[in-house]
Amino acid sequence: MFDVHAGYVVVISGGVTVLLRVLPFIFFGRSQPPFIVYLGRVLPPAVMGMLAVYCLRGVNFLAGTHGVPEVCASLLVVVLQVWKRNTLLSIVGGTALYMCMVQGVSW
Repeated sequence: MFDVHAGYVVVISGGVTVLLRVLPFIFFGRSQPPFIVYLGRVLPPAVMGMLAVYCLRGVNFLAGTHGVPEVCASLLVVVLQVWKRNTLLSIVGGTALYMCMVQGVSW
């Protein structure tokens, strides 16, 4: 049976998403202020750097696997990103390698 409250949540979430996607065009039109262009250029690499620090912050290089799975997966992500420029491929490739190494999957 369909839950009415879940339907409301889906409709409201969809409406808010559409509104948030349309607001920049309402405020700025076709031309964007230089500051917004600057943020669009520098924020993605900054976020990726913060994610790398966040993902590797708890790695203990003196115990267990000595961080080998984490470092190998991170290097694969960087290599795939530089080579193919495909974020989805980079993330999936690094995650797959990490999970195979941690779970002990043999080739």
